[in-house]
Amino acid sequence: MDPSSCDTFVALPPSTEGQHIIFGKNSDRPCDEVQEVVYFAARDHDPDEKLECTYIEIEQVAHTYAVVLSRPAWLWGAEMGANEHQVCIGNEAVWGRESADGEEALLGMDLVRLGLERADTAEKAVDVIADLLGRYGQGGSCMEDECGFTYHNSFLVSDRKEAWVLETSGKYWAAEKVEGGYRNISNQYGITTKIDKEHPEMRAYAQSKGWWDGKTEFNFAAVYSYLTTARIESAGSRYCDGKKLLEKRNGHITAEAMMDILRDKDSGINMEGMFMTTGSMVSVIPTDPALPGVHYFTATPDPESRSVFKPFIFVKNARLLKDTTSPSFGSEDPVKKKPRFQSKPDRKHPLFVKHELIAAIIESYKDRGQKITEGMRQLEKEMMKEMEKFLEQGIEEPDLLVNLFSSSVQKELSVYNKS
Repeated sequence: MDPSSCDTFVALPPSTEGQHIIFGKNSDRPCDEVQEVVYFAARDHDPDEKLECTYIEIEQVAHTYAVVLSRPAWLWGAEMGANEHQVCIGNEAVWGRESADGEEALLGMDLVRLGLERADTAEKAVDVIADLLGRYGQGGSCMEDECGFTYHNSFLVSDRKEAWVLETSGKYWAAEKVEGGYRNISNQYGITTKIDKEHPEMRAYAQSKGWWDGKTEFNFAAVYSYLTTARIESAGSRYCDGKKLLEKRNGHITAEAMMDILRDKDSGINMEGMFMTTGSMVSVIPTDPALPGVHYFTATPDPESRSVFKPFIFVKNARLLKDTTSPSFGSEDPVKKKPRFQSKPDRKHPLFVKHELIAAIIESYKDRGQKITEGMRQLEKEMMKEMEKFLEQGIEEPDLLVNLFSSSVQKELSVYNKS
């Protein structure tokens, strides 16, 4: 399957309005896949505890941070998310000269979650992911079927002060620090000659394969990408269009501007078809550590006409997100049984079920659909305006926000019910 999915963006001062870092991602996945939004509280773990990821078991760490994740409902990891320290991560599928076919290991989506659970800065998240790559590798089907859809991964990671791009090819990797301006990644390698961290054997390996002569300036994308770029042409087009959309708003990038970019269908960033945008995320992270980050998630497909960005803020005693959590099948899940993927259970969460009905109405009844969409946009504006005071003044009563995301989902459902 050719690369045809996902775009991740970050904007830092002076590209943003105010002292905010804005992070955004569209998760483009198979059109019949359910994406859930889930919260896991911080936890301490026993010294000998093991951790079961999507396909393999690894060593657990002593403490994991609280995380909010948007993820395909069938797997352990995440397409994108944030942690209590305002670290945000999104991943992209990339293909290169090194084969992505191999034994089951950690998925790139597992590495997203592991980076968030184990790192309190963006740079530490890069180190965590790189270390896990070296110890456990990456591999396994990235879709809930037997097609064997596999890929390497790139990651965009941000915190309150900077961002990092991490690109991988098997166990080899390179990372670039981003300290200002904006950056986007799609399904292609983008790190060239500015490399701030790297696998210690990455250059020697490339030279041993005949991809680099050891004399010319080392360019990671040029060395590790395909000899022909035909396969990544569509990703290149989306990457260029995304960069142009960021440039157009340079100096004035806000949460609303990032949402507009994620909603853009002309560029293919908001994807339709067999691969479509199944979930979206935008985070607003103040550089001031005294102020909270606000993380917006849709938990439903198509952010342009059928979904609402709803806010989440990390506070003590935050509640589980039941309306966007899919059913759990435990050890009976077809993903866990071997051979895997012999059946597909119904993974629709409560919001997704209602959203399907509303999407059908929007598509079938123009006037009625327009009223629903207008109601959704109005709700979103009201919620974003309410969040502005927390971004500017902080939180005085955190207990009032323990159900913020869930109450926002109820407001969305109320708009649906009125229709």
